[in-house]
Amino acid sequence: MSRIITALFDTRVDAEAAKNRLEAASLRVSHVSITDKTSDGYSDNVGTGTTSPESQGFWASLKGAFSPGEDRHVYEEGVRRGGALLSATVDDDHVDQAVDILDNANSVDIDGRAEDWKKSGWVAPIAATGMSAKPLTGERKVAAGEEMIPVVEETLRVGKREVERGGVRVRSYIVETPVSDQVTLHEEHVSVERRPVTGGTVPADAFRERTIEMTETTEEAVVAKDARVVEEVVVRKTADDRTETISDTVRRTEVEVDNVAGTDKTGAGMTGAGTTAGGVGLSDKIAGLAKEGAGKVTGNDDLARRGEAQQGKTGY
Repeated sequence: MSRIITALFDTRVDAEAAKNRLEAASLRVSHVSITDKTSDGYSDNVGTGTTSPESQGFWASLKGAFSPGEDRHVYEEGVRRGGALLSATVDDDHVDQAVDILDNANSVDIDGRAEDWKKSGWVAPIAATGMSAKPLTGERKVAAGEEMIPVVEETLRVGKREVERGGVRVRSYIVETPVSDQVTLHEEHVSVERRPVTGGTVPADAFRERTIEMTETTEEAVVAKDARVVEEVVVRKTADDRTETISDTVRRTEVEVDNVAGTDKTGAGMTGAGTTAGGVGLSDKIAGLAKEGAGKVTGNDDLARRGEAQQGKTGY
């Protein structure tokens, strides 16, 4: 069995070098190809739903090389930004070796690169089939004579990511310190002295040849060094968990429904909503009363004041 492996490189030169290393590694590798913006059939519209048929066919052929999610779109974006994508079919027994070769050939850390793009505003398309992506929010068709206000509500989603907070670096190095000590050294010296003799007796063997040797000795200092461990430096990392409360605000759409009184064209003191009461329609007083109560319950002072105004209590 075989698998398709892929790697993204910043330049085609890096991709070509990785291809050469892969082919020279004596692995069961076939169909090694490199795709960049200069490749036949490439279109800058990758991921937008208008990819050329040739480009769609290329990405479709690599479908099995990407895990579910946005992997393919990250590779597409990398090629669109000037990178080069290398793909190769590798025997299952040699997949790990081939991946190691590509990792050591200046290939792009695709997850880290995607995070950098997202921080700068890039959003991966939802569709993963090479066809036009579906819109993030559906649009309802409004029938004739209708008006629609969408009611939108936000929810809070709290995630987490790992950040570096600094650390410690321990380095060992050699320091030479001058030291001194004293030692007593013994030395021997040989001296020859001639002294005159008068009236001495001549020895019987005076005319015998003789040789006398006497050796001088001296001591010299011999230096040796003994090493011993006097201290240990241990670097240790500990971990603990903490619970942090995240506070934020979420928005939602509020819809207020007001009854609008009709115009009394007869001059008879009647409104289109019913009998008037003190210059205010009955239906207005009922709607204003409901609005005033809702505002007081929810703490919405503005809504309560508008309810009072609709009842004719204030000049709001």
